[in-house]
Amino acid sequence: MTNILILGGNGKTGRRIVRRLRSAGHPVRAVARTTGDLPFDLGDPTTWAPALDGVTAAYLLEPDLRGSGDHRARIPRFVAQAVASGVRRLVLLSAYGVGEAGDSHPLKAAEEAVRGSGVGWTILRPDWFAQNFSESFWRQGVLSGELFLPAGDGGTPFVDAEDIAEVAAAALTDDRHSGRTYQLTGPRAISFGEAADLIGKATGRTIRHVDVEPEVFVERQVSHGVPAEVARLLTGLFVAIRDGRGSPISDGVERALGRPARPFEDYVAETAAAGHWD
Repeated sequence: MTNILILGGNGKTGRRIVRRLRSAGHPVRAVARTTGDLPFDLGDPTTWAPALDGVTAAYLLEPDLRGSGDHRARIPRFVAQAVASGVRRLVLLSAYGVGEAGDSHPLKAAEEAVRGSGVGWTILRPDWFAQNFSESFWRQGVLSGELFLPAGDGGTPFVDAEDIAEVAAAALTDDRHSGRTYQLTGPRAISFGEAADLIGKATGRTIRHVDVEPEVFVERQVSHGVPAEVARLLTGLFVAIRDGRGSPISDGVERALGRPARPFEDYVAETAAAGHWD
């Protein structure tokens, strides 16, 4: 039986992948820094060998894109050790637009390492997660009633983390996904203003998107400890949405799973009903 390693096993995608694989009867090892089946730190190579013992497939992600340039070498080094230890299938959580950013994107080296690993690989390039509104970056803004982001009225096709997890689980267990790069998006582009309105209607609260100048957003990110290079990269993604250059809609979910991507409205309805914005 295939032993599958999931990095970030308690994260937005990781825990959903683990749930799917275990429910299907696959033996899974979920690892993370603070919780999981084994203690694991991508920044501490001494934790890698125990995590990789007996593993033949692995789901990879870089948990900290805000770190220094040294962070860009962590996934490539881990890939080399994983292959040397017997891993024969790699699935990488990358990001939309990596292939268009030249060498500047912090995940460029990770993609190159996976493609050049000599084993089966699949790369996932998702758009912004819908769950960012309920589980991380933008949740506090939703709860406070104001989302301060330099995105203007531009739209982007937010993708449901459930879709990402289902594609990842399939890629970890089915050879037909080997050698493929999937661009993962939702079925239509939505502005942050529309997203705020949809969440507001579902929760019975007033929520609005407040457009801010890019320079102000960079300064705020840096003041919260984000390296300037990463803050500028993040701001550029929002500005691209503002300028009408958000991610194009892709059929990656349908190509991988044989069904359309989940609509943002379904995510909002289910999340509100579960009380995540209470």
